[in-house]
Parts: sequence; C-alpha cells; structure tokens
Amino acid sequence: MKFSKILIVDDEKISREQIKRWLRTENYDSDEAENGENALTKVAKGNYSVVLLDVKLPDISGFDVLKQIKHHYPDTCVIIFTAYGDTEITKRALREGADDFFDKPIDYELLLPKIESAIENFKLRRDKITKKQEEIKQFSFENIIGQSPKMWDIFNKIKKVAQSDSTILILGESGTGKELIASAIHHNSLRADKKFVVFNCAAVVETIVSSDLFGHERGAFTDAHERKLGKLEHANNGTIFFDEIAELSQQVQTKFLRFLQERKFERLGGNETLEVDVRVLAATNKDLEKLMNEEKFRNDLYFRLNVFPIQLPPLRERKEDIPLLVEHIIQKSNSKLKRNILGIKEDALDFLMDYHFPGNIRELENIIERAVLLAEGEFLTIENLPSNLGNRQTKVTSIYFTLPHAQAKEAFEKDYIEQVLKNHNGNISQACKFAGMDRTNFKDKMKKYGISRPKSGNQDVDED
Repeated sequence: MKFSKILIVDDEKISREQIKRWLRTENYDSDEAENGENALTKVAKGNYSVVLLDVKLPDISGFDVLKQIKHHYPDTCVIIFTAYGDTEITKRALREGADDFFDKPIDYELLLPKIESAIENFKLRRDKITKKQEEIKQFSFENIIGQSPKMWDIFNKIKKVAQSDSTILILGESGTGKELIASAIHHNSLRADKKFVVFNCAAVVETIVSSDLFGHERGAFTDAHERKLGKLEHANNGTIFFDEIAELSQQVQTKFLRFLQERKFERLGGNETLEVDVRVLAATNKDLEKLMNEEKFRNDLYFRLNVFPIQLPPLRERKEDIPLLVEHIIQKSNSKLKRNILGIKEDALDFLMDYHFPGNIRELENIIERAVLLAEGEFLTIENLPSNLGNRQTKVTSIYFTLPHAQAKEAFEKDYIEQVLKNHNGNISQACKFAGMDRTNFKDKMKKYGISRPKSGNQDVDED
C-alpha cells in the first residue's frame, strides 16, 4: 500500500464501496464515512492526505464539513464530488477552499491524476510547515528568536556566561525581551534545576519593597502578623532576576549593595544574619550612567551589577528577524486562540518590515495576536493590521503601483466593491446607489471577483 491515506465521504454505501475497491487496485489505503459527523470524527483521529467529499450528506452540509477540515487541518486536500454539470456548486466549493472537484458519475481514469496531484500538494504543505518549524527552532535559543548578527552575538554571550556565577546586567528598551534573556541564562546554567525568581522593582510599593526582598519577622510593622520569607530566601541556590533595577529607592539600593558585597542580610525586625547562595541578574530600560550623574543611582551598585553587560538591540535594529518572529508568534497565537493561520501575505510582511516598532517585540506580539484573531482567511493580510499603525493607507495604495495597468484596475475594482459593501453592511441597493452603479452590473462584478456580502440583518430581501 502507498503511504498516503484517503477518506471517502458519501452517504451511498454502494458508491463508497466501489471507490474503496478501485483505490485498493491503485494501492491506496482508504477509510469510509457515511455522513458529515462521522467524517469529521475520523479526520480528527486519522492522518488523511486526501478527503473525497460528496457535498450532499444526510446530516450536515458537505460545505460545512469542508470548512471544518480546512479550518482545523489546512494541509489536508479535499476533492468535492458534485452532480454532473452543477457549476454553481463547483464554484462555491473552490471558493470555500476545496482543492479540486469531480463530477458524478465517476470516471476513475480522470479521477486518478486529481488524487495524485492532491497528494503532492499535501506533501508540499506538510514540508512547508515542517520547514518553518525547523527554521524557527534553528534560529531560537530558549524561545528567543533571531538570525541577525546582533542576536547571534547575544546567543554566543549567553552560552559563554551562562554556566558561570557572574552577575549580569541586561540593558535594552521596553519590550526587547530582557526577562526572556534572563530566563535563558538561568536555564542554561548549573542552577537550571533550581528556582528562577523574578523581583520586579517597579511593581512593588515603596513602603514594602524591603519586606518583599529581605522578608520580615512577626511584629516588624503594623500588619506583620507572622514571619515572611523574602525573595532572596526563596531563590536560595537558584537565580534571582531584578527587573527594572533602576526603580529601587536610594535606601533600598544601599541595603541591596550590602547584600551584593557580603551575600548576607537580615529580615526586617530581625537580628539574625542570614546568608544565601544566589546568582544575581538585573535589567533596566533606563540609562544608568545618566542616573548616576544625576545622583539617582549609586555608582558602587552600578559597578557591582555591571560585571557582564548584555545590550539588547531594539527591533528596528534587527529587522531581518521580523519574518521569523512573525511566524513564531503566529504559531503561538494559533495555539492560544485555536486558529489555523498558515502565514502572512507578502505586502503585510513588507509593511511590518517598514514599521519602526517603538514597543519592540512586545508590540509585534500584540499586533500579530490581534491579526490572527481578526483574520478571515488562511493568511494574515494588511487589512488585519491596526489602521493606526504607521501610514497603512499609503502602503495599501502603493500595492496597485506594483501591478500592470489591467491587473491594477481589477485589483482596485475588487477592493472597492468589497469595501463599499462593508460600509453599507452588505446592503447591495445602498452600495449601488453610493457607487453610482447599475444593480445588475454591480452584482456581475461581485460574481466576477467571487465577492460575498458581509452578513448583516440589514440586507435586501431579493438580493440572492
């Protein structure tokens, strides 16, 4: 038997058996499903290259089955069976994602090359997905994505310093991934099996920061009803990461400096000197040298922290990483949002490559997750990107100037009709009136470009 497996979905038992016997003579393994629900159950459990699908099923529409398969298993090829000469069903099937169609009664000699072609398409899609996953894995380090020279330099630094106990200061703008770098250092260190504790200096109320960091004894202050261990004790034998270190007050900076020098401290309200074995990592998006000049950050603390500095580049300085980052974020968003977006259109990616990203990777993540949530097709488009993102309208318009006149005219006409319909909630009469077009001509254009009306309760009753 050939490796590829085929599912036959048809409510007629005789038809299924005939197709199954014929596939066996062609050395193809196959399964059967007599209705749509059974078909979807089998597709979920099996690994089918091709589904041969009759559109007329007893329980749910074949089109609904097609949509479900394409949504959850986009690499699976679907060949639709239709009644002979039913061009409307054929057009709809192709519009909704079918890879091919075939008229009944079946001519097996003509069907065979369609199945072979579908199997090749399945293999190409699988290979493309596998290649993307391998590419992302190749250019990643503990979930840090990058293939730019600047990121390779950072990866090399992490590998060199990870297994030492050196204090590391991570510098970079907001959203560049400082905590990811800190986590990567810890998980590639000799302390990887111990705790990685994060202490966000900016998120802690000034009056209790010392308590959170060093802990306190019962009765140390009004609300200290029991002893509390601080972050330093929780991190013992592991790693503690001080995020936004520049936000520490002068008073806490002094206490923290003493700890760095002696690796000893006392809980608030306590007399016992405690000693812990922790590795210290710190990060900030502030200019510490400027803060030192302004006497807002201690010089001696800076030099204690700045043993091994790592400067993270902003996203605008590593633009070549954006395609990989986008693919990675799409995959993450698919898993989180239960979507199956295959990728991003070239013009949308070009637009992202031109954008300056003041919010860096965090901003890119938000943009792509939102786009995955909004996308209606298999690929993210420029329309899925936020309208206030740079000069998107100029970018959209410029697309037409990359095409020959005839193609640009048709592309604009299609976009224009789609947008006018959206603006009028799918009401063709209102859209025609606004556009100054004859109703018959407008509907012919919709048919020509395969445009469907947006669903709305305010549509003409006679428009179908």
